[in-house]
Amino acid sequence: MSETEIQPAQNIKNNPKIMKAWAVYDWANSVYSLVITSTIFPIYYSILTTKFEQKEYVEETGKYIDVPVRHLIRIFGTEYQPDAVYGYSLTISFLIVVLLSPFLSSLADTIGNKKSFLQFFCYLGATSCMGLAMFTGMHNVFLGLLFSITASVGFWGSLVFYNSFLPDIATRDKQDALSAKGYVYGYIGSVVLVVICLILIQVLGKDNPEKQLIFTRISFLLTGAWWFGFSQYTFKHLPQFGDVKEKLPKDLVLLNYKNIFKGHEAQGGFFEVFKDNISFYKDIAKESFNELFKVGNELFKDKNLKFFLSSFFFYSVGMQTIFLMATLFGKSEINLAQDKLIGTLLIIQIEAIIGAVLFSRLSRKIGNKNVISIAIVLWIVACTWAYFLNKENPNVEYQFYGVAAVVGLVMGGLQAMSRSTYSKLLPENSMENTTYFSFYDVLEKLAIIIGTFIFATLIEHFNNMRYAALSMTLFFAVGLILIRFLNVKAIKSTDTV
Repeated sequence: MSETEIQPAQNIKNNPKIMKAWAVYDWANSVYSLVITSTIFPIYYSILTTKFEQKEYVEETGKYIDVPVRHLIRIFGTEYQPDAVYGYSLTISFLIVVLLSPFLSSLADTIGNKKSFLQFFCYLGATSCMGLAMFTGMHNVFLGLLFSITASVGFWGSLVFYNSFLPDIATRDKQDALSAKGYVYGYIGSVVLVVICLILIQVLGKDNPEKQLIFTRISFLLTGAWWFGFSQYTFKHLPQFGDVKEKLPKDLVLLNYKNIFKGHEAQGGFFEVFKDNISFYKDIAKESFNELFKVGNELFKDKNLKFFLSSFFFYSVGMQTIFLMATLFGKSEINLAQDKLIGTLLIIQIEAIIGAVLFSRLSRKIGNKNVISIAIVLWIVACTWAYFLNKENPNVEYQFYGVAAVVGLVMGGLQAMSRSTYSKLLPENSMENTTYFSFYDVLEKLAIIIGTFIFATLIEHFNNMRYAALSMTLFFAVGLILIRFLNVKAIKSTDTV
């Protein structure tokens, strides 16, 4: 056990080493967001699901453009657009997280090993990223989608436990800065790895499509290794945090594979212990969802939390869905060249660093509510602008860059402000922060399930993403109205990013 894990609770808060270790996990796991969610994997998926590109003449420009013709994916006898299938696969992954996270959060609070669950989901996500290297074509497209789902479960599942550490390790006056610092670390780390991957794909694999695909698969291996490797610093210094309860099964067989190989004679034998385990986990599952509804009722009794969480739900539908589908939008709707698309997304990441810092500092002057409101308005502008993009317009490429510039500015800022605003609204020094953040994450995942399902359905119905992007403005608008009802005193921050 490390020194950090045996520190008393009063020495955990505002400990520079612990806060740095917490922020470093953003550096470790954010490579998934950029490499797998935003840039390289969606482009790779688009390439492998494209039959060929055909020439189409555009009267407005007097030029021919390349239009991809996609493979359809057959599921239970029905054929679907590949981008829609990708959207539905994301919906499935978030549904799994919604079902698992309340149970696991309750279990973590019960046995006091929050960090162990963070490690489990981290390793699930990292190994799944590596598994994506086995996805090589339409013959095993479902293998690629499976690893995409489990990588998503690993990433988002780990965030339930990661986010819940914020109020445990930092006082309210430091949470805005620490939350923003985590996002800044994440954006910088992910940009570093993507640049390395681009050197492999675009430089070493230049003018050789087969080599580029091989180096792309190597990029998935590097992503998993990066996530796994850098997270070890976090796990070394981050405390378990939580009181281990005495009333536990005789031996938690299902939580420790080593116990499976024991006889457990002193406890009545293996099957007796196993039966106790099953009963224990059934009780936890029942209590976890009861606790989730109980916590939800408690949180919504607080006027400020009610308006914040309601607003957060609606703007998360738009924000997270656009973030998850942006690359396929640029590839399918704008037909932007691969190098230009990745370059744009890299600039977005760099902008997001600036946005996270800017919004964190701006919140000190005008408050979190006003900062969140500004970000939502800019998201509405971006979605509306995206709807009017037309690939036949000779200036569409530059218009896409304009939309990307707006998205980049608000992406990091809104995420960081949402996390820290919620943290500051929670009861101080609570031992139920994992459950509180489980509710927060479940609410966010429900928003993503709705958003990705609507997005995928509109793609399938209209065979384009512009209507799907426009539909997200409705959710942002409702979120903007609700956040204006928030009435909370500003907490002066003593830290800056």
